[in-house]
Amino acid sequence: MLRKSFGFFFVGAVLCAGCAHKAATYQKATGLSEGESEQVHLAYYAPLATASFGSSGAGDAGKVLAAPRFVSVRHKLEIVEASSGLAKSIEAVVAFCGTLQCEVLSSSVTNETAVLSPSGSIAARVAPQDLNKFLDFVGKQGKIAQHATESEDKTAAIVDVEAKLKNQTDFRDSLRRMLTKPGVSVADLLQIQEKLAEAQAELDSEATQRKILANETEKVYVEIAFHAEQRTISRGAFASVGEALRDSGSVLGDSLAALITAIAAIIPWLILIIPGLWFLIKTVRRFRERRRAAKAATPVA
Repeated sequence: MLRKSFGFFFVGAVLCAGCAHKAATYQKATGLSEGESEQVHLAYYAPLATASFGSSGAGDAGKVLAAPRFVSVRHKLEIVEASSGLAKSIEAVVAFCGTLQCEVLSSSVTNETAVLSPSGSIAARVAPQDLNKFLDFVGKQGKIAQHATESEDKTAAIVDVEAKLKNQTDFRDSLRRMLTKPGVSVADLLQIQEKLAEAQAELDSEATQRKILANETEKVYVEIAFHAEQRTISRGAFASVGEALRDSGSVLGDSLAALITAIAAIIPWLILIIPGLWFLIKTVRRFRERRRAAKAATPVA
């Protein structure tokens, strides 16, 4: 039992010595005092620990539960209207978006062709207070064939990014304070500046990510697809006859094309077939003439 206790004591002493040596090395490289080094260490690791593991107290748990939620909302609509007014409806929606807290991300129009019916689409982000106005105006442009709503909770991602922002900001500020400390060697100064550049780049990246998340949660994404109304045309009594007459030209052309293709395929073989038939016929005639001559030369008994 005494030997086991002595072993635990020895391992603990070694770990404490390693931590003390690491802290002394950091303090010597940065030029900070012991208290300032501890503050920098806490400033760097405390936000991540709080964001990752949370607080252990009941009061902190209540604050976490009461924290606001960040939800990204998406609306998808399909509008069906007459093909003649589809392009004007898209222009009207884009113009109306400019009168609200609304941002058009993309818009497109496909004109009518022989094989395609006209269509179009709009993608926009609208402030929540102007969403109903925008949707009401879109609904007046035609018949709403489909309206789907999707939502995604972005709270965890935003909390994580904000914790990283605070962490990186504190770390950057601590590095800046190191630069102002007297007695910092040139090698340490270069290393601090390198770490400062890395921290600033990481901070800018996280700030950009936070803006993207804010744009997704503070505004509603609306995607609108416009389709032309399909008209049903009644068939007359002689509609099939008219279709047959219209198709007769193409059928005749296909038949002639098939005939020409067959002739073109046979011509190379005729070069061999015709001389062969001529030689065969000539050989048969000679054989018959010789047979007749032999019969004529044989005396009758």
